Order: sequence, then structure tokens, then C-alpha cells
Amino acid sequence: MNKRDEALILMMEECGELTQACSKVIRTDGAEKYVTNLQEEVGDVLCMIEILHTAGLLDEDKLLERMKKKKRKLKKWSNIFHEG
Repeated sequence: MNKRDEALILMMEECGELTQACSKVIRTDGAEKYVTNLQEEVGDVLCMIEILHTAGLLDEDKLLERMKKKKRKLKKWSNIFHEG
């Protein structure tokens, strides 16, 4: 297996762990140990994002533009930016 494929597989695994951590925070109404675990899993995913960027698979400018686009969509279609 080459480094690129290994990094992508690790990213998939970390995203799965992050999904599970999000679920546990919801199911336990934010129990401290699960919020701590969520923090750790987000850090792991951020690490993998950095690794993929360093490997040349991700372009920072494109990521930032996509983040702006996603925020605009969320402001329009979700309540996470609204008070209340």
C-alpha cells in the first residue's frame, strides 16, 4: 500500500470514529467524558487533514473557499447560526 492510500484509509477510519463520538455526545446529553472524546476525535481528523494537505491531496485555497460556501448554505438552510 502506498502512503497516499494509507493516509486516505486512516482518514476514513478517523471520520468513522468522529461520527461515533458525535453520536455519543447526543445520546448522553453531553456527558463530560464523551465531550472529551469528541475533542480528541476532532483533533485526530484535523491531523489527518494536515497530513493530506502536506501530501498534496488538498489545496488550502480550495478548502477555504469550500468552507465559505458551506457556511453560506448553513446560514440559509439550518438553524446553527441563529439564536434561540
